[in-house]
Amino acid sequence: MKELYAIPNPHIRYAVTKTFFGARMIEGSSVREHGVMMLSLVEKIKDLQADLEKEETYVDVILQSLPPSYDQFIINYNMNGLEKSLHELINILVQYEATIEKSTPSVLVERFQPLKQRARMPDARRGRKMRRFLLLLALRVVLLHS
Repeated sequence: MKELYAIPNPHIRYAVTKTFFGARMIEGSSVREHGVMMLSLVEKIKDLQADLEKEETYVDVILQSLPPSYDQFIINYNMNGLEKSLHELINILVQYEATIEKSTPSVLVERFQPLKQRARMPDARRGRKMRRFLLLLALRVVLLHS
């Protein structure tokens, strides 16, 4: 009965490898969670005997799945010839994520309209925008000095 309703291995292998090669980390999400998901997919691929032979292939796919904020890490990883296991790679990525978060200041950004559109605004609205801008500027100064 189990054999009758079981999903054939090629279908499972296809779904797992498609998920693995198509995985993309969303900017701002946790690299630890992404790494754990990628490691579990690697284990499933190995269990299904769809092994990609070299661990470097798995490392390349994981590095390609990272968002642009990790480009500098990828360049350093490849330039320095680091050859780490998958678990070591994920640990290094988690450490790198912590340094990114510490070095990136949280700054409020005000969207500005082009000069022509600002010139056409009624005076009352222009005054509100200026007060809002000054308030955001004051908040930015407070946040940067705290």
